Amino acid sequence: MSTTAKVVNKPRPRHIPQRTCVACRRTTAKRELVRIVRTSQGTVEIDPTGKTSGRGAYLCKARQCWQLALKKERLDHALRGKLTPQEKETLLGYAHSLPAAGEGG
Repeated sequence: MSTTAKVVNKPRPRHIPQRTCVACRRTTAKRELVRIVRTSQGTVEIDPTGKTSGRGAYLCKARQCWQLALKKERLDHALRGKLTPQEKETLLGYAHSLPAAGEGG
């Protein structure tokens, strides 16, 4: 009789990509963050799919992170270029639709 233990094949856990918020530096699942991308044309836009081609940066879905990233020019640094006033205004407009800390969401 064999005394070896039977090997049970367990499915490998699914890999969840991790990203870091450029404002608060919190690392979390990529799907929980919002991607901002500088496209090859040089425009900065919000990338809801996370697949648009270009230089990307990630922010939490919290208004404070967006305001901090724009105020301290962390998005400028992460995207390797200066944001125009119009781009900043567009991003701030999106930030106002996000919940503030403590509001849930």
